[in-house]
Amino acid sequence: METGKDLQKKVVRDYQRYLKLQRGYSSNTLDAYLRDLEKLLLFLKDEDIHVLDVQLSDLQHFAAGLHDIGIHPRSQCRILSGIRSFYRFLLLDGYRDDDPTELLESPVLGEHLPEVLTADEVDRLEDSIDLSKWEGQRNRAIIEVLFSCGLRVSELVNLQLSNLYLNEKYVRILGKGSKERLVPISGKAIHELQKWFYDRNLMTIKAGEDDYVFLNRRGGHLTRTMILIMIKQQAVLAGIQKTISPHTLRHSFATSLLEGGADLRAIQAMLGHESIGTTEIYTHIDVSTLRQQILEHHPRNMKNRTSAESSSTE
Repeated sequence: METGKDLQKKVVRDYQRYLKLQRGYSSNTLDAYLRDLEKLLLFLKDEDIHVLDVQLSDLQHFAAGLHDIGIHPRSQCRILSGIRSFYRFLLLDGYRDDDPTELLESPVLGEHLPEVLTADEVDRLEDSIDLSKWEGQRNRAIIEVLFSCGLRVSELVNLQLSNLYLNEKYVRILGKGSKERLVPISGKAIHELQKWFYDRNLMTIKAGEDDYVFLNRRGGHLTRTMILIMIKQQAVLAGIQKTISPHTLRHSFATSLLEGGADLRAIQAMLGHESIGTTEIYTHIDVSTLRQQILEHHPRNMKNRTSAESSSTE
């Protein structure tokens, strides 16, 4: 006879299979969902509540506990989003006939504008690289590809030679949920890659790593942590005071396109976002740019400027 504990293990296994096979989540995303679910399971164990018997009030109690132990509101939102996903699965798979998360509220977040770099700052980042070092040209190519294509760092470290179409000037990216997208690549990024390939061709590459674009000194593909450390160190050398990461270059890519007049839907497609709402968070026009556009294009300012120009010619 199946016990409550056995049933819970089966439910979690089924959910894990659902995330992996039906949602197509990567191992990193899958681990994150399961870690957040584990927080709820530990809470329910202490409260002696079975996972299939949970009510809205139980989840509200759980959410309040996240706040009480000092978890950041943005992390609270992420955890509760994972819990909603879990109970939607239970409803979908017939484990429950209702969704207790339907009226569960998340903490209200203030607007957070991500840090971005200007094109000049990206140039400073690249110019600060010591090209006499073995990894110098590789690092220039990494920074330029991140900025020119707006890739996630996980997409960059898994980028493969067989997905580069440099003559056609685009790359094929396998993004979140195993969804493919085509992203244009700039001439400058292609130039930096081709210079890196000259060094790469002189390397001894590990078996099975041959198709990865970016490799470490030992001939294996890079990790996300390696990229993070490299960019932070390079920012210090370039004298950039902003707190940046590989994701900053993705923000910068999106912001540059938006400020250049690109359509938000096109930016959404290039970033690989499912929701346009996510794209709106990643892309913003800075205050100085917005102010300049208002000064140049608002009818009141245009009228005043025309009058001033007329007076000066009299």
